Amino acid sequence: MINFKNYKKNLNKILEQRDLEKHTNILFNEIKKTWKMNKNFFICGNGGSGANAIHIANDFLYGAGITNKKGLKVEALTSNTAVLTCLANDIGYDKVFSEQIKVKGEKNDLLLVLSGSGNSNNIINALKEARKLKLRTFAIVGFSGGKCKKLADNCIHTKIDDMQISEDFQMILLNMIMKELTKIKL
Repeated sequence: MINFKNYKKNLNKILEQRDLEKHTNILFNEIKKTWKMNKNFFICGNGGSGANAIHIANDFLYGAGITNKKGLKVEALTSNTAVLTCLANDIGYDKVFSEQIKVKGEKNDLLLVLSGSGNSNNIINALKEARKLKLRTFAIVGFSGGKCKKLADNCIHTKIDDMQISEDFQMILLNMIMKELTKIKL
């Protein structure tokens, strides 16, 4: 039997987390600022978090812009398999995101990293490269928050040791933000 009650309890626990609304509004304002400045918005993650990056990039590029006839300049760094496999093969998997940031990133762009553990080397390296280039950075992490919690300019940390809940939370939070973006008039 699936333990729906326990899963729901754990998801609700992080949705009721102290300061969540405050940090979500900070992320919303960072995304809105990026959009208004016509800057690039990069998102990356591994596995389910990488899939979430692709999903939300689609929503922010198109869905958020329906009322403005122009969405955000957003890119999921996980979406181009040719680039990912080339970089992984030639310079190492730990640099698949940082190399893309190095090539595409500009001052005041925004990088959002999605990570369960906050300790994936490719995510950490992306944050470090973004810092060198003066990109603004934000992390959504679970578990202990890992190194990303300290490296990102801002962080939403869900204190739960459950990858599926962490990944579900990423999408809930980003879908909430997307719905608010559709109300903005540029």
